[in-house]
Parts: sequence; structure tokens; C-alpha cells
Amino acid sequence: MRREEKNAIIDSLAEILKKYNHFYLTDTAQLNAADTSDLRRKCFESDIKLIVVKNTLLKRALEQSGLNFEELYPVLKGTTSIMFANAGNGPARLIKEFRRKHDKPVLKGAYVQESIYVGENMLDALVSIKTKQELIGDIILLLQSPAKNVVSALQSGGTKIHGVLVTLSKKE
Repeated sequence: MRREEKNAIIDSLAEILKKYNHFYLTDTAQLNAADTSDLRRKCFESDIKLIVVKNTLLKRALEQSGLNFEELYPVLKGTTSIMFANAGNGPARLIKEFRRKHDKPVLKGAYVQESIYVGENMLDALVSIKTKQELIGDIILLLQSPAKNVVSALQSGGTKIHGVLVTLSKKE
């Protein structure tokens, strides 16, 4: 590969890194063609972009992106696939689901919500991260609960007052 081609790949990867807020570095080596195709299909269905990349080119793209990814450099060994996603926990859920039937992909590291996670043991923590939409939904649910209690108290109080007034009117 010529230097111009390498520079074009590095520039392309750096642009993708700036476009996506979350990415996962995985090891997909030793997956056969059918399993790799199945993984790519599931990534496409989940709106996750999967790219197999050379470690040296990825390292240069990480350096060129302008962010500090030094903690991820030691995991750039062997075969590396990178999963880009808009949802922070999307690739983690996909990896966990895919590994029910396969022993790969193995999580090497991840950059999620401006934090770096290194190692396979972080997969469960990444699965439990909530997306922005999930957090907004939880906040709305928490805000609705007291309002619903006030409305139901006012409605039940209104029927009690009405009942008292009916009873008093019948007595006279």
C-alpha cells in the first residue's frame, strides 16, 4: 500500500472518529465467513458501522483526531475491528447477544460518552449504560409521578366534597 493510500485511510478514519461519539474496539479473528457475515448483518440492523482496520493506521487516526486516546493504544494488537455507533450501549448489547452463540467478538476497549473502557470485563458495565433518550424518559417518568399523585388527590377530594354536599342537602 502506498503512502498516499495510507494517508487517505487515516484521514477517512479520523473523520469517522469525529462523526461518532462512541466506538468499540473488538477482536473478531477466527470467525468464519458465515459468522462474520451474520455479525455484519446484525451491525447493519442495529445502525452500527463495523470496520476491520490495521492497528497502525487506526493508531495514527486516533492521534490525528485531536482527542486523547492513549489508554487504548496498548490494546491495538492482533486483529482489530472497530464498531461505530450513535448509542453508547448499542455495540455492547450486540456483542453480548452475539456471544450467546459464538465466542467472538471479544471487547478490547471502548470510547463511550467521553470515557475510555479497556478490557473484556467492562462489557457488562457498558451494557448497563443508558442512552440519552433512556435518561430523558426516566426523568420524565420521575417528574410525572408527583404530578399524578396531586391530580388523583384533588380528584378524590372533589368526590368526597360532592358526597358531603349531597348528604347535607338531603338532610334538610
